Amino acid sequence: MAEKITSETLRFERVLDAPVEKVWRYLVDPELRARWFMAGPSELKVGGSFGLTMAHGNLSDEDVATPEKYRPYLGKSWEERITRYEPPHLLAITWEDGKAGEVTFALSPQGDKTLLVLTHKGLRGRDDAVSFGGGWHSHLAVLERRIKGEAVPDFWALHAQAEQTIGKALGNSGV
Repeated sequence: MAEKITSETLRFERVLDAPVEKVWRYLVDPELRARWFMAGPSELKVGGSFGLTMAHGNLSDEDVATPEKYRPYLGKSWEERITRYEPPHLLAITWEDGKAGEVTFALSPQGDKTLLVLTHKGLRGRDDAVSFGGGWHSHLAVLERRIKGEAVPDFWALHAQAEQTIGKALGNSGV
């Protein structure tokens, strides 16, 4: 699990226990994407929309409360733009219409597994790095478990740990 964490760029690597085609489906199929990240209708082509709906309460297999600071975002839907689309190896989307950069998912085979490299570049500083870094770190942990068929008891516990990890990597243990 290699990571690069700065106030401008996040880069996470995960080796997932599935072939590239299966991991790709978890990126582009809204129903599968909803199980680890956010669903939404998408127009899968460069310039197309990439729909997202925050329903993070559905990411935990147990009944857990959403932390107060995230409750206002539950149910929020929006669209990003697809900037690169090369199935089944590369997907890139804007974030906050590009104001918070671009997120790239690159997939490459590693035998019968897949190396996923997620890069979020163009962050606006430390606060973005902690927020998005905690999110990506925890969502990737959920993806790893979903692909293996494992349970995710409490997404929000994973998220809290991830924000602390990212804060420490940026040189401050307080988040």
